Amino acid sequence: MFEDIIQFIRNWYSTDDFIPLHVPLFSELDREYVMDAIDSTFVSSVGEYVNRFERELAQYLGVRRAVATINGTAALQVALRLAGVEAHTEVITQPLTFVATANAIVYNNAHPVFVDVDRETMGLSPSSLEMFLQEYAEKRDEGVFNKLSGRRISAILPVHIFGHPCKIEDLINLTEIWQIPVVEDAAEALGSTRNGKRCGTFAKLGIFSFNGNKTITCGGGGAIVTDDETLADKAKHLTTTAKTSHPWEYIHDQIGYNYRMPNLNAALACAQLNQLDSFLVDKRKLSNAYEAFFKEKEFGLFVSEPEKCQSNYWLNTLLMKNEGEKETFLKETNEAGVMTRPIWQLMPELEMYRNCQTGPLDNARWLQERAVNLPSSVRARS
Repeated sequence: MFEDIIQFIRNWYSTDDFIPLHVPLFSELDREYVMDAIDSTFVSSVGEYVNRFERELAQYLGVRRAVATINGTAALQVALRLAGVEAHTEVITQPLTFVATANAIVYNNAHPVFVDVDRETMGLSPSSLEMFLQEYAEKRDEGVFNKLSGRRISAILPVHIFGHPCKIEDLINLTEIWQIPVVEDAAEALGSTRNGKRCGTFAKLGIFSFNGNKTITCGGGGAIVTDDETLADKAKHLTTTAKTSHPWEYIHDQIGYNYRMPNLNAALACAQLNQLDSFLVDKRKLSNAYEAFFKEKEFGLFVSEPEKCQSNYWLNTLLMKNEGEKETFLKETNEAGVMTRPIWQLMPELEMYRNCQTGPLDNARWLQERAVNLPSSVRARS
């Protein structure tokens, strides 16, 4: 039934071998930088490549500071803490996301609350958030509280899904009225823009991931980004086990985390960042080809970048035209050696999050029933 799309993907990647969903592309530059880090013997969290990556990432994004971490989840956990998320408070986020988004909230001993997404962006819906706050939120001298649970709402956590920018300006405008801080989860959105501004830089705190399946990778890796120098200094301090500066003594002034990115990973991150623009060009060629293919075949709707946005198309996404076709599509493509994947299970469907408060999740459930991800790797250059 889906032979045409299988053949299209095989032709694009010029192979009859197994085609993964998203694999990294490495070059001689990557090897050169990694070997240089090895030769320096600075392979842990101290080294020039860590500092260099932070400078170059901040410059690319147009922010004052970037703090490199071991992964995106660690970056998110610390960013939430910096935003004022404390134990027994609540963070409003979306149900349609990778589990790390919800886990990072719980790592701060806080409680996730799930509000619906928009169909066109797959990100947190400003209108759904506004309705939720109007129904459940109450301003007090100590902050904004959930009238149902009695807990303080300490942050809003939107996610740019698969690299497609959510309506982040509308969300921030709404949260400014309520005086609730926003932490921007741009783990999947490096290189994406909305109205010419890069994702991850709209809120006071944003985070990125450089996991092995991301647009650029250093094996693991993440980053906290901000224009606030004080918050950046705190982020660096907390992720370096909260160790105070001293020539030889081990003095730690609070509970911190061993979350700094190792220099060995940072060397690879520097090389990958240097190639990001060429990766984005190739991924856009693929997304354009997918979009044209599905317009002609008409058995599914390709998810295109939202209006006034430029998506990095980290993972290309198809919405199946007919309900119930998703499982057949996944079965046929994977059995043919072309990896496709469903969207994640909604967070409130997972055992540990079933008792969390949610608003109506009509859009998230509609997307879950229809969305599949297609192979999205950058092609090797000849």
